[in-house]
Amino acid sequence: MNNIKLIIVAFSVAVLMNACSPAEKDFPGSEYMPDMGHSVAVEANVYDYYSYNTWDKESTVTLRDLVKSPGKPVQGTVPRGYAGMVVEGIAVTDGSDNLQSMRITPNGSAPYYYVDTEESRTQAIAEVLDNPFPITASGMARGKELYNIYCGICHGEKANGLGYLYDTDQNKNAKYLAAPANLVNEEFSAASNGRFYHAIMYGKNVMGGYADKLSFEERWQVIHYIRSLQAKEAGATYSEEANTFNAAFGVPGASLHHEQAAMMVEEATEGTHHTDGEHGGH
Repeated sequence: MNNIKLIIVAFSVAVLMNACSPAEKDFPGSEYMPDMGHSVAVEANVYDYYSYNTWDKESTVTLRDLVKSPGKPVQGTVPRGYAGMVVEGIAVTDGSDNLQSMRITPNGSAPYYYVDTEESRTQAIAEVLDNPFPITASGMARGKELYNIYCGICHGEKANGLGYLYDTDQNKNAKYLAAPANLVNEEFSAASNGRFYHAIMYGKNVMGGYADKLSFEERWQVIHYIRSLQAKEAGATYSEEANTFNAAFGVPGASLHHEQAAMMVEEATEGTHHTDGEHGGH
């Protein structure tokens, strides 16, 4: 009887040890009811070592590393909010005949090939020129909302650098030591779109980057809104109907509709002539 008990105890210990064996070489290890002991979900709000699902230090990475660099989208997917390759209302200002195509690769993301260095920043300022989205009333409204949320607190509602955190006239307790940039002065009003886009991506001086807070389109809509404030300061127009401020900064959406309508009329006319020719040949 005692031998049977001993065998049962020994067998139970062996099973228990095998159920909790650590990883070794090609063996991933095993654990009794692992989901009860270790969360399989990423705890996004915990700044800690994500060691709860690991056995050793070699397989432990910081939670920050897990959540700050998401993987690239699956090949063939498109950005959230777009139905496919052709999207109505997105401008093409590089001479393309298709006024509705997206000027970004259709892999689900909009790549940005410039890094966070002064040299790359200078390159982006020189090379990133066209805003790929037309000036529209709806886009301008979204740009204004996002600007007031993320930018106005420092740069001010008028983009003159007198935000709530800095301007003591608005906030007697303002203690922001570094003066925010005046975005409607001559320097910034003449700056290329790349200067603004790069700053939004990586930040500049004490300003942090907003690449993780604003989507590809949202960044460009914010830039459109900043241009409208600059135009207002200069007494010019920057809207869906017209851009008398600087043609290089944005294409009015109304002009695209006119061009598209003219192109459709031209195609219809050519089709009529072609049909007439075919009838004449019979």
